[in-house]
Amino acid sequence: MSTTHDTMPFDQALASFEPVLGLEVHVELGTNSKMFCGCSTVFGASPNTQVCPVCLGLPGSMPVVNAMAIESTIRIGLALNCTIASWCRFARKNYFYPDMPKDYQISQYDEPLCSNGYLDVTVPTDDGPTVVRVEIERVHMEEDTGKLLHAGGATGRIHGADHSLVDYNRAGIPLVEIVTKTIEGTGALAPAVAKAYVAELRDLMRALDVSDVRMEEGSMRCDVNLSLNRPGDGWGTRSETKNVNSLRSVERAVHSEIERQAALLTSGGRVVQETRHFHEDTGRSTSGRSKEQAEDYRYFPEPDLVPVAPSDAWIEELRATLPELPSAKRDRLKGEWGINDFELQTIVNAGALDLVEATIAAGVDSAAARKWWTGELQRTANDRGVELADLGVTPQQVREVEALIASGALNDKLARQVFEGLVAQEGTVAQIVSSRGLAVVSDDGALLAAIDDALAAQPDVADKIRDGKVQAAGAIVGAVMKATRGQADAAKVRALLLERLGVSE
Repeated sequence: MSTTHDTMPFDQALASFEPVLGLEVHVELGTNSKMFCGCSTVFGASPNTQVCPVCLGLPGSMPVVNAMAIESTIRIGLALNCTIASWCRFARKNYFYPDMPKDYQISQYDEPLCSNGYLDVTVPTDDGPTVVRVEIERVHMEEDTGKLLHAGGATGRIHGADHSLVDYNRAGIPLVEIVTKTIEGTGALAPAVAKAYVAELRDLMRALDVSDVRMEEGSMRCDVNLSLNRPGDGWGTRSETKNVNSLRSVERAVHSEIERQAALLTSGGRVVQETRHFHEDTGRSTSGRSKEQAEDYRYFPEPDLVPVAPSDAWIEELRATLPELPSAKRDRLKGEWGINDFELQTIVNAGALDLVEATIAAGVDSAAARKWWTGELQRTANDRGVELADLGVTPQQVREVEALIASGALNDKLARQVFEGLVAQEGTVAQIVSSRGLAVVSDDGALLAAIDDALAAQPDVADKIRDGKVQAAGAIVGAVMKATRGQADAAKVRALLLERLGVSE
């Protein structure tokens, strides 16, 4: 198969074709043990140390369903407005691949636990936020596969590798697959809709506390199905970009696949039904393998497990445990904070909603909390390629910094240096202020001395100010700020300067 492809500019592609999306999101549940055995699910253990005869598929081993995984799946289905099946079964999905120790995966096929739901997502547009309803086909349970490590190559992919290693620690971890119905009519918004949907799902899983949804660790990942068709024609052949593991990459995968398929179809080529691998460094994908049809997996009911039959009473009991859902929470906070849709979307896009909320709860003014998390701290997180929550700054530390600003001990410029020190793990707020010498210069004598030095260096400025050109004071204030390394209060310097020259505003 070819591993390179030409592309067509995105706008040009959309002038000729309509994209059709389908998203399959896999979520590893945060249970203490695996789906069908008692092995630990803790991330990061040495390879093949969290395995047993059941998750390795050894002869004679028998699976037992994890009750907490069933409960979590039902809660997910309820939050996604799904119908919960009164009776369903597991099935064996047969395929032969090194990461599947049994050579089959215990999953669900034609009898999912949850079906026919929806999730409303908000997508930013030039005309303001718009709501798109994404319909859910099914939410079903299965066990995760192991992990292949391809060694000896430059990319970590199987192509060019000298050999492959298999780690079965992940094999058997409870996995929920959330499959959308076909998403049509999004046009140029298709990449943004895909990203917004996965982001909303991630927030929902966090609110339900069923998974840590760390995409970089593989506990949440998305398969992007996409096809193109000319207006009025039937659906085209789809490709499936596998295991996309960041929100940005979901958006880029949809964008690049539209460009690739459009170029291929326009040149008279044919889209092949296949899996594809997305490359973070290039933003493009390469061919993986031909994509199987359902019949190729030879599904049949799992003979070693009894059916799952949740009672209506249990379902309603679980419904009562659902927390405030992310969309309702956003609406509530928007009203409490007195912000508009655009300001709310800025906070959401930064991944800062919970952090801003916690900072306000810690006693910080709403505007100040939003300013730091969506400004300086977001910029730092972007520069480091991490999520805001992983930056190492806490709401309590933001409160400490704001308290120092309110007391006059810091100004915004110095506060930014404090945050820089917090990210670098230089100590507490107080320790960083002390070690970096960041206290505001507030002594009138020191400030007046700096003002006199600045006036001596720029004697013409004093005359301009006395002649009524008060705006010229900015040059002296700037010089004093430079002399004090930004540690003076600019407003106080200005007031002292005008007083020194006998000028009033």
